[in-house]
Amino acid sequence: METVSAELSKQLRDLPHRPGVYLFRDRFHRVVYVGKAKDLHRRVGQYFHPSRKFGADLKTRALLQSIAELETHVVKSEPESILLEGRLIKEYRPRYNVSFRDDKRFLLVRVDLAEPYPRFQMTRMKNEDQAKYFGPFAHSGALRQTLSLIRKKFGLRSCRPALPGEKDYRHCMDDIIRNCSAPCVGKITQEAYGERVRLACEFMEGKTLEMRESLEEAMVKAAGRKDFEKAASLRNLVEDLKKTTRPTRKFFRSLPSTVVPEKDLETLRDALGLAVVPARIECFDISNISDTHSVASMVVFRDGRPAKEAYRRFRIQGVQGQDDVGCMAELIRRRCQRLKLEGQNPPDLMVVDGGKGQLGAAVRELKLVGWESVPAIGLAKQNEEIYRPGRPDPLVLPHESGAIRLLQRVRDEAHRVANGYHQLLMKKRMEMSELDSIPGVSGVRKRALLKKFGTVGRVARASVEELAEVEGVGEKVAAMIAAYFVKGWRVG
Repeated sequence: METVSAELSKQLRDLPHRPGVYLFRDRFHRVVYVGKAKDLHRRVGQYFHPSRKFGADLKTRALLQSIAELETHVVKSEPESILLEGRLIKEYRPRYNVSFRDDKRFLLVRVDLAEPYPRFQMTRMKNEDQAKYFGPFAHSGALRQTLSLIRKKFGLRSCRPALPGEKDYRHCMDDIIRNCSAPCVGKITQEAYGERVRLACEFMEGKTLEMRESLEEAMVKAAGRKDFEKAASLRNLVEDLKKTTRPTRKFFRSLPSTVVPEKDLETLRDALGLAVVPARIECFDISNISDTHSVASMVVFRDGRPAKEAYRRFRIQGVQGQDDVGCMAELIRRRCQRLKLEGQNPPDLMVVDGGKGQLGAAVRELKLVGWESVPAIGLAKQNEEIYRPGRPDPLVLPHESGAIRLLQRVRDEAHRVANGYHQLLMKKRMEMSELDSIPGVSGVRKRALLKKFGTVGRVARASVEELAEVEGVGEKVAAMIAAYFVKGWRVG
């Protein structure tokens, strides 16, 4: 490991003994790792202990050698550090992080009060609808236990149909064991059920003191009877309640305070010799990891800030194999055609992720539509070299330059969007192809299975009886599905 700089050493000494999140940056100011800690001073200091130089694995040693800057964020609790860590990893996609790289979101609780008999559901996606959402929650196990307690406490239903009836009631045990008020068969009015849901919503908002006191009292009584198993169960339930209903701060990420986009744009104009400040920048990136699902992204920065509503994602259609230059040509061609069709002007600056080859392809496509005067550059990742049309040698700007930092932010955002789209398509392809491989599973049955279970992973984990309940499947096909996942591929 290289010698730690004096500035970094001072940062390490001044770190507080508090929970938080830390970011390591390399000499190009790129985030290479994000981590969380119960104690920032102790956890971050461990990385720079002399023993790590010899005892760490190759990946950790490579990380340590790349660290040039440290950034920390202090939070109030460990759950908050988990949430913030996940958000920062999704934002920066550091090369040395593994967790949170699959775009998996944190758990929320959703309840749609417009339904006749609302129910509480766990979800990872917050839609633009009229439903109420609670969360996010860092502890999935605690959340499941709390939702189970809520259903029992307030007599709320757990069945799936939007409007349950007699048929659902005959297959439901919740009313028999006193866990549900059974609105489906009129044992409680819709208005009375709605009042129970309202009280449960207040509970989810943190008004849990009365229930916690009741559980703690029951725990003491159980311990007094020497029913220690029951007391331990109640103790765990109280802890789950505390974890789930503890207020959680919302984190909002913005540009660092040292970044001044307007100034960076002026610096970029001067560095590239542009006629005007590039108020609109479009950046293009290819994600071509394998021979299938070559995709691309276009991100837009207006006045130096992301304009996410203008982002676009593309599937490459006319290029076979791993041909980044050909993919870039198709991408720029399609973008120019769309702008021409819609009567829009080209951007003030086009940035392509890559070197001479990708830039040359972009310039040729611009000439074909009569836009050869549009400024275009290529940004190569290796040494952050800027390639310009007609110039044999790349331009290398100082790492502290606002111009190169702006280009890095634009390029990294395009890379994030392209990689995210590639992963999404690969995930969909994997899920759909596995159901297609099962004998007897037609398109209709496949849609019915996914509608009921949501994902192929849940189909794989379902029992034969649960599969047979799906409309159009039956016991014979259900047995074939279960046998397929037991003998062959199985979702983890």
